[in-house]
Amino acid sequence: MPSKATLISIGDEILYGQTLDSNAHWISEQLDLLGVRVVKRYTIGDRKNVILETLAQAEAESDVILITGGLGPTSDDLTKPCLAEYFNTPLKLHKESLSHIQQLFDSKGREMTALNEAQAMLPASAIAVHNPLGTAPGMQFERNGKVIISMPGIPYEMRRMMIDSILPLIQKKYAHGILYHRIIRTIGIPESQLAEIIKPWENQLPKHIKLAYLPTMGTVKLRLTGEGNDLQGVKSQLDIQIQEVLPSIKKYVYGFDEESIEQAIGRMLKERNLTLSTAESCTGGFLSHKITSVPGSSAWFHGGMIPYSNEIKNKLLEVPTSVLEEQGAVSEAVVRALAENVRLKLKTDVGLSVSGVAGPSGGSTEKPVGTVWIGYADPHKTTAKKFHFTKDRLLNIQYTTTAALNMVRINLSED
Repeated sequence: MPSKATLISIGDEILYGQTLDSNAHWISEQLDLLGVRVVKRYTIGDRKNVILETLAQAEAESDVILITGGLGPTSDDLTKPCLAEYFNTPLKLHKESLSHIQQLFDSKGREMTALNEAQAMLPASAIAVHNPLGTAPGMQFERNGKVIISMPGIPYEMRRMMIDSILPLIQKKYAHGILYHRIIRTIGIPESQLAEIIKPWENQLPKHIKLAYLPTMGTVKLRLTGEGNDLQGVKSQLDIQIQEVLPSIKKYVYGFDEESIEQAIGRMLKERNLTLSTAESCTGGFLSHKITSVPGSSAWFHGGMIPYSNEIKNKLLEVPTSVLEEQGAVSEAVVRALAENVRLKLKTDVGLSVSGVAGPSGGSTEKPVGTVWIGYADPHKTTAKKFHFTKDRLLNIQYTTTAALNMVRINLSED
């Protein structure tokens, strides 16, 4: 079975929201690649009693405990003295660390202070972990078959130490099993409805294969995690389970693993030798941004227009004034005209258009905030669909973009 790990991030600045804890995210990814399961992540402040309590909890529940933060030279950095107390060991000068700190200051033409020298004072029972990029060495403790390692919170220092020293140690001593993930990416179906459809399949999954639902912005990822000792065997078992569930949800599946919806659309257009253009009102260019974030998108995306005002919709994309006045910019007739005309003007096979009330103002009884129309046009048909999203402007822009890309997927799949 995979070894267990607990991560502890120390620092009031993280709790106050002043610093984003990117360290824990990165460390979790690296441990997952080794097959070590992160069972808990703690974020705690610079408080002695909290640090000591958290260390005891972490040691009781995991094989690997990785700590970041609190190793600076000032009085509010408490990690080192807390570790010395926790392991009941005095601080002792570590000559190699002192020499390294001195060299760093010499190389920059700066004078080392007493506070900097104190960073070379380490718990006597600790093994020093070299920090080639900074003045705070890491500390490694081992007892009862477990390892506790403390590192600086500065991301580039922590990552270098992990790559050079800590990950090789963990791989050698604690990477006892395999953790392998596969992701089925679905779109256009709520999580609850998806769960009902695949419930019979989910109920028969082997105990060593776990399923997680990961919904976000109109999509739901189904993550399958397999555990075992044979990587190829685990991969094969996950492939079998994916093939078993696909027939029941095929119309909602747009890709697997790391493929985004915009990448999937690009793949489909490229396979069919088709091109795309966009006319965006309420998304203001965000749809084109997502499309052009895909490397090589110039092969299938000709460009887009942002006809935000009715005047531009009329003059540049020839939406009749009578339609705009009688039905309004957020209407089926308008997005149909936008999709058809941007396709013709930019000479593409597919035209995609969006128009909506993004909010927070501008809504009405008939068209409340979150009302969006999306249009699709190709040489054979023009279609449009109405959506009702949220009252939040940025969320509406994101939901609209996802729904528009899915509209392309649906129509290409029907061809």
